[in-house]
Amino acid sequence: MTTSDGLPPADPAGSHHPPFSICLGLFFLLLCINALLARFAVISFAVGPGISSFYIVVALMVVFTLWFGMWGATAAYAGCFIGAGLLSGIPADVNLFWSLADFWQVLIPLVAFRYLQADPALASRRDLAIVLVFGVLLNNLSGALWGSVTLVLGGVIPWSSAGSAFSAWWLGNSVVCLILVPAILYIFTPIVRTHELFVNAYWH
Repeated sequence: MTTSDGLPPADPAGSHHPPFSICLGLFFLLLCINALLARFAVISFAVGPGISSFYIVVALMVVFTLWFGMWGATAAYAGCFIGAGLLSGIPADVNLFWSLADFWQVLIPLVAFRYLQADPALASRRDLAIVLVFGVLLNNLSGALWGSVTLVLGGVIPWSSAGSAFSAWWLGNSVVCLILVPAILYIFTPIVRTHELFVNAYWH
């Protein structure tokens, strides 16, 4: 099939399915980036076991998930499990549940963008409002609550430390996401979405 000028029709971004091996390679690349930056953050800006006051990787996790769907979300969970949890000495049984905090922090904006049909390139004020609500505030509120409570229930920190852990987590992540996520999405999404690895829904 060709167009009127004899050229093949354009393949909309995200409609072509790349080989599974390429997607798997992307997953491991994102996992490594997330794990390394998570480890750096919890070492350099530690406020508690696995908790950083400047968790810069959360912004990249959000962006990667909006670009690459569930590949980005699962890499966020795995990167947190290894970089912020396992290497910080959080017990494995606690870490399995605790690392879901980073998963919620990226899944919430992903679902919001897909359900509300927002443009990750932030082409309108509505798109910007959606990322601020679901990609800066509510997602990090959920992650901080989940993370601090699971640490308490797992016996990693006492209840007396839950409030400070929650506050440091939510405020730190929110500030990082507020500064970085809108800027990265606005500048780089038009470039990334032309690649076959860009995901318009949840999976290819």
